[in-house]
Amino acid sequence: MTTRTAEQDPGRKLRKVVTSSTIGAMVEWYDFFLYGVVAGLVFNKLYFPSTDPLVGTLLAYATFAAGFVARPLGGVIFGHFGDTLGRKRMLVLTLMIMGVATTAIGLIPTYEQIGVWAPILLLICRIAQGIGLGGEWGGAVLMTFESAPPRRRGFFASLPQTGMSLGLVLASGIIAALSFGLSDADFLAWGWRIAFLFSAVMVLIGSYMRTHVEESPEFAAAQRGKKQERQPLPFVAMLRQYPRVVLACMGARFIDGVFFNVFGVYSLSYLTQTLQLSRNDALLGVLIGAGVMTLFIPLWGAVSDRVGRPLVYGTGALLAGLSAFPAFWLMQHSGGNVMLVWAAIIIPFGIFHAAVFGTMSSMFSEVFDPSVRYTGISFVYQFAGVFAGGLTPIVATWLNAKGGGDPWYLCAYVLGIGVLSAACTMWIASRNGRSAHERLAPSKANA
Repeated sequence: MTTRTAEQDPGRKLRKVVTSSTIGAMVEWYDFFLYGVVAGLVFNKLYFPSTDPLVGTLLAYATFAAGFVARPLGGVIFGHFGDTLGRKRMLVLTLMIMGVATTAIGLIPTYEQIGVWAPILLLICRIAQGIGLGGEWGGAVLMTFESAPPRRRGFFASLPQTGMSLGLVLASGIIAALSFGLSDADFLAWGWRIAFLFSAVMVLIGSYMRTHVEESPEFAAAQRGKKQERQPLPFVAMLRQYPRVVLACMGARFIDGVFFNVFGVYSLSYLTQTLQLSRNDALLGVLIGAGVMTLFIPLWGAVSDRVGRPLVYGTGALLAGLSAFPAFWLMQHSGGNVMLVWAAIIIPFGIFHAAVFGTMSSMFSEVFDPSVRYTGISFVYQFAGVFAGGLTPIVATWLNAKGGGDPWYLCAYVLGIGVLSAACTMWIASRNGRSAHERLAPSKANA
């Protein structure tokens, strides 16, 4: 009797792929969200000085948005090479780009020290972060999606998605710990920089893990099956084959970007500046919400394996959009009760949003052919993110100001986005006739 080595054990291989993709994604999202967490607390004071606090906050969020603008570029670049050279190589490279940019942010002098070069350097590093994350998401998702058993792809493809919530937990947790352990003066002077410099350690660990996994088997099979004649660029092929699918997926993606940035980023400014909640309490609420989301993402992924991605995704989009009204009403009428504020964040953020984010990876991956899949899902996710995510803190700040501090304009905006995303998801479902996971499983069995 022969025993299978670790290299021959499919289960062992899958666990290594899932672990490396999830941890790497957590590091990348930590780097990206760390900027968002700090933007409205520190950067508006140190890098964008202004006599009007609102103007300083808007300028800080403008550089936050720049990262989202750069993400489609990263998605197209690394999507192209991921579809032609392989997923694994791109994952190592994107992680290094992200880590260097984040570490550099922790070393940039303030506006008071070097003048206008401070926000310029901050902007350059933020753009580099965006390019790195633009290529990261698609690769991490596809490594697990394409390595998993067909009937369990929803569950396994959702696991790298927990890297997002884990990254936010880590970013919020470290900033909360530093904020709690240091005086306001020390935190603003140097304490916040520790969180950015810590990225260098995590990047080394993540890169080591990613260099020790094998390439996606579905990509390898697709490469072997390619004909010798010249193939069109993956981006061109994607636009030719899937023009309406790309638009529908972008519309479905909107609720994710808007909802996450309203509750995970903008809520920090709203709670601390409008409702005068302490910085620690606001950060802890977002941290707990992200922790709950980490548990529900794989749960919803597993549910989608049974009932279909569009049903879970569309329902989650509607519930997320509707929940903005009771959530902000509860925040506004909490009377300083921090438990009520936390409930207003945790339930919609940790549960409803998880239904969307937990099924997005598998739903988008199933509608594209492997030859353009990295490019397709990266472009959809990142390009829609420019408008859905990057501009949301600015839009939210403006809508709140227009409402005189009342959040109802913002809530109506979130609800409208939820309806739009649910409608696009219904179109994707109707186009497929039945969920893609039901179609793919028999074809795999007959292959």
